Amino acid sequence: MNDIIKNIEDAQLKAEVPQFSVGDTVRVYGKIKEGNRERIQVFEGIVMKKQGGSVRATFTVRKNSNGVGVEKTWPLHSPAVEKVEVVRRGKVRRAKLNYLRGRVGKRAKVKELVK
Repeated sequence: MNDIIKNIEDAQLKAEVPQFSVGDTVRVYGKIKEGNRERIQVFEGIVMKKQGGSVRATFTVRKNSNGVGVEKTWPLHSPAVEKVEVVRRGKVRRAKLNYLRGRVGKRAKVKELVK
């Protein structure tokens, strides 16, 4: 039984997965279906967490929109995610940035990783 599920999941994996980590500012190009039309909407924000593995891997992106915090969780290998573009790298020391939820303005910033 496990072999059957593994074969199905391997077929659904994306060939090229973008390299980004927690704290990075990313642009997610998501496909949105409206009636019979399909368009791409961009969601830009900070990656708060990455979790799961294989086909079930997800990542959560948070942005501030008109003073309201908006979080979206995206499946990494979903066909609804066109591409993920890294805008800037962030320097963080945690795997999950839940503390950003209580912060606004400059306090909600993540330092940029300089290499």
